[in-house]
Amino acid sequence: MDVSSTVDVSTRLVLGDRVFDVSSRALVMGIVNRTPDSFYDRGATFSLDALLAKAEQLVADGADIIDVGGVKAGPGPEVSLEEELDRVIPAVEALHTRVDVVLSVDTWRAPVARAAYQAGAVVGNDISGFADPDYLPAAAEAAAAVVATHIRLAPRVPDPDPGYDDVVSAVTRFLSDRAGRALAAGVTADRIILDAGLDLGKTADQSLTLLRASSALARLGYPLLLSASNKTFLGAVLDLPIDRRGEASLAAAALGISLGCRVVRVHDVDGTRRVRDTLAAVVAAA
Repeated sequence: MDVSSTVDVSTRLVLGDRVFDVSSRALVMGIVNRTPDSFYDRGATFSLDALLAKAEQLVADGADIIDVGGVKAGPGPEVSLEEELDRVIPAVEALHTRVDVVLSVDTWRAPVARAAYQAGAVVGNDISGFADPDYLPAAAEAAAAVVATHIRLAPRVPDPDPGYDDVVSAVTRFLSDRAGRALAAGVTADRIILDAGLDLGKTADQSLTLLRASSALARLGYPLLLSASNKTFLGAVLDLPIDRRGEASLAAAALGISLGCRVVRVHDVDGTRRVRDTLAAVVAAA
């Protein structure tokens, strides 16, 4: 939905064999984590049966994309490549046979992404900013889409005091560079998504600043992904624990969509879908 005529977003996003016009409709990405220590659900979907049930509910709630992860972004016990594969690939394989939506794999390891593409995923959601040199070639070979995410250090590395001269400029340069790397590796422009990486090496104020600057980031020419759902910066602003950040998450989604975000990665798919559709109805009435 083009809520603001000043927001210049890419209109075409190709995910597998599906083509989306994201100028008129933001996509809702539902989160499922096969981890025992997720910051949000604390392992509620670690078992395969629980993960599949959750994913099927998110699809019923209106998810356009299901994002499957096997390692949390924050610090925690080491997860080997073999363990991540064991967590993620059976889940992607099972979902590929059960749900008729786009499947995304949340990983920064190229071998996991490559195996997930073979199992049915068509998006690689990489919060490391393509730190693995084989990540982009694997995506190009599979004709998969990629999410280029800004992070200051690296996944799982504490970053308690991040400093930037200008956080918006720094993130803009980083994302522009990563989009260029993806193109050079053979990923087509209509398969590149950008993510400012809220909370990833940012203070609460820096994350808020980046959310407010979504329209500027969208003008880089690629669909912008917003991942704000239940995150620390929302808790810091409102002094709320994780289980009470639902309304703040929906408010962030509404603002992000209105400023040009075209993929919204969330825990509450049903609520976010209604927010998106309400915004669309307002624009259509205008």
